[in-house]
Amino acid sequence: MASSWRMSGDITAEWSRIMVLLNMNSFLMNYNDFWSHSDADMLEVGNGDLTEEENRSHFALWAAMKSPLIIGTELDKLSEANIAILKNKYLLAFHQDDVHGKPATPYKWGVNPDWTFNATNPAEYWSGASSNGVLVLALNSLDVTAKREIKWSEVPQLEAGASYKVEDIWSGKKLGCVKEGISKDVVSHDTIGFLVGQKCGKAHGLRSRYA
Repeated sequence: MASSWRMSGDITAEWSRIMVLLNMNSFLMNYNDFWSHSDADMLEVGNGDLTEEENRSHFALWAAMKSPLIIGTELDKLSEANIAILKNKYLLAFHQDDVHGKPATPYKWGVNPDWTFNATNPAEYWSGASSNGVLVLALNSLDVTAKREIKWSEVPQLEAGASYKVEDIWSGKKLGCVKEGISKDVVSHDTIGFLVGQKCGKAHGLRSRYA
């Protein structure tokens, strides 16, 4: 028996097509777990005219959805930036977690009302449990820089009013003990991501709400 299935037609190295597949697959996440993976097709990281931000979003969301991560480009032509994306330890650990089989799921759509089927501006806010903490992503699907605000009170796996130890998945920077959430200006088509770990409090020294 197969443990994964293609959920669409082929991917291409175009942002618009990546968004089409993300939108479609976002409605299929409840069917995914160990031994059952909705395959959004191969990775286009390093192909076509995708920007670094688009490559980052593409890989982050495919890993978060636990789609099979099949590199679809010539390895000897990958840039150092794209190699770093494909080797991201936070995203690979989430994807390969041997305790938590379920993928990240959307908890807020962002641009559109929740549960809107829209291939231009699909679900932007995602979260999922892992052995290392809660992975939280926020995509900017717009063509301009825009603010994205992650509120602990909205993330299903977290508690309102709590403070958590947080790491930035792209820089690896430890942001300390963060209260309430994180707000950042996000470049067009980029995705910010954080690993939210253990609860913390005054004894650890609270950071600002906006790291």
